[in-house]
Amino acid sequence: MTPATDPAIRYFDAIAAALRGLEVFMRDDRSPLYRHGIVARIVAEYIARLDVSFSSWHNRLGFLERFRISRAESGFPVYQNVLELENDRRGAPERLANLPAADELRAEMADFILRRKEFPQALQKTLAERLYLEHVEGGETFGPFTLAQTAKVSVNPKTGRPFYLVHWASFDGTANLPLIYMATVEDSSDAMIRQLVDRNGKLNEKVEIPLPVDGLLNPELAHRFDDFTEKNSAYTLSPVTIATNLDKDFEPLHPKQLRRVVLGPFYSAGITENNSVVTEVLSKVGRAENAWLLTWTVQEVYSKGEKPGRRGLFSSEKATQEFFINTDDLEAARQGVSSYEKHALVPHEAYQALYASGEAKTIFEGYRVHILSGGRVISDV
Repeated sequence: MTPATDPAIRYFDAIAAALRGLEVFMRDDRSPLYRHGIVARIVAEYIARLDVSFSSWHNRLGFLERFRISRAESGFPVYQNVLELENDRRGAPERLANLPAADELRAEMADFILRRKEFPQALQKTLAERLYLEHVEGGETFGPFTLAQTAKVSVNPKTGRPFYLVHWASFDGTANLPLIYMATVEDSSDAMIRQLVDRNGKLNEKVEIPLPVDGLLNPELAHRFDDFTEKNSAYTLSPVTIATNLDKDFEPLHPKQLRRVVLGPFYSAGITENNSVVTEVLSKVGRAENAWLLTWTVQEVYSKGEKPGRRGLFSSEKATQEFFINTDDLEAARQGVSSYEKHALVPHEAYQALYASGEAKTIFEGYRVHILSGGRVISDV
């Protein structure tokens, strides 16, 4: 098969182009998606992890010709591939120790060709496996779950509490979708307030915090927070459910905002079957590397107020958040969010085909459309 007709090559070329386009979009200061640069930087970190994962899977085809994607739903790889990649990453040092060096394998391949006048397929697969394992070992992939990091620390002048911007990610095994989470959480722990807040109610400049910090900044809660996020990151859980659970499970933590970025679905001509109209139009795009469409959704829930805690002689109640759900918007209410944004990134050639088909208005209804053209992204078309 040629690269133009091999479905696997077409798929990997298309998803690589989509992730590159998404990175361009995130780096653009004029991007309408995010109003805070730190959010775009966080999302870009996970896109880079996805890029490493996809290039690793692509390399893996050199010695294992098996790769499955969720063709009829997300357009992303099925969860089994994510688990296998994570296992390979952990076992890479041991497996590499049992394989000949790359230069040694190349020399054996050259000698084999000269002596036998044949192509050394077995040696090629061994070399491909070695290069794959080296790539996996040296890069950060998008695994089943990525532990939280604290990206920002500040102080809320109204409450006098320090707050953290914490992020983590998961690859949902049921929906086969990459999920990125960001939470703004206030901390009323006496120890953290004494350490982080100065007498003027500002962040204590005497405390050096080399951000980002692995895990929640509060060391007494960090392990519990990791356990919580791993158990509460499923796509089936609404953002308000996750935020409410966080508020309930941690007495000194007060979640003020939770944002979830759902990457996907991804549509690729001749590969995915998740939307017959989109697939049919994309199949008419001239260049296969431009025959794709990537969508994502940004969900946000925030606290509109805090119910004060109560301390009594025999019982006490912690302060609880009152999360705002936009019930005037039926879709927001269904998602369990204060607000949401739906986005679509599409190459210029594919957008032209969709527009010419007369289906663009239907396909992109409710989406903010971003067109990738000449290494730039044009938004609000």
